[in-house]
Amino acid sequence: MTSAPTEALEQRDSAPSRGRHRLRQSRRTARKGVIMAAAGAVGLAALGAGYVVLGRQGGTVAAAADGGHKAAAPPSATTHAPAGPGALGSRTELPLAIPGLGPKTRAAIPAASTQVLVASGASKNSSNAVVTLWTRTKDGHWHAGASWPAHNALHGWTRSHHAGDLHSPIGVFTLHDAGGFDADPGSKLPYHHSARFRAGGTGFDGEPLDDAFDYVIAIDYNRVPGTSPLDGSQPLGAGRGGGIWVHVDHGGPTHGCVSVSAAHMVELLRTLTPAGHPVIVMGDRASLAA
Repeated sequence: MTSAPTEALEQRDSAPSRGRHRLRQSRRTARKGVIMAAAGAVGLAALGAGYVVLGRQGGTVAAAADGGHKAAAPPSATTHAPAGPGALGSRTELPLAIPGLGPKTRAAIPAASTQVLVASGASKNSSNAVVTLWTRTKDGHWHAGASWPAHNALHGWTRSHHAGDLHSPIGVFTLHDAGGFDADPGSKLPYHHSARFRAGGTGFDGEPLDDAFDYVIAIDYNRVPGTSPLDGSQPLGAGRGGGIWVHVDHGGPTHGCVSVSAAHMVELLRTLTPAGHPVIVMGDRASLAA
């Protein structure tokens, strides 16, 4: 660390986490089959549809209701990729603007971005979210990947994030750098593999955090793009918080990050590209509609 610990790393419990290495290794081994199968299915769906997209149909840029801690079921996880010209969801029927994003939010998305990861919270105070990757086609339409259940911070969302407030920042942020405790699974973003991506202890719901940082993508909130997610530089000052990542979901709220399953993290790492100028649009539904 070059400065104070990031909020992501602060999710570690202060009590020792002995004897978890073997459990961690067995979890990771069992998970590889799931990740490989999911990634293969995504590749076939994208190839058959004629798109380079993530899943099935369904630094920092300007910043753009049910409670509870359990992840909500994705509303469109059973939708499929377009079957061809004239089919429902074909290229001619794809939207010219990402649904659910209002004019202020859309205006904050860089014109060069063709990959937009939308993390839409259930409400301003909820830790439940849905994540969808949208890919812009050459003719300017937007194609949606599958919608995934996700978590955000314990107390929901804020437009004025500060260290330790247990809120996720609302806004549009670039995505440049990735890394993790596990080896690079084929990331197209620069990937920093390090044993320093360690998580331990338990989360807010008592769930183990052992695998939370196996894969991470740094969200360019109060950080220097082009550096390791572990870099602690905070251009806005330490009081504004930092270390906001997309990382592996552990089954409960985060300190400020957005979390999805390990298999979906691998899909993101294999899909997001520097050439796509990827960004994450994150916040509660009402805020994103502004």
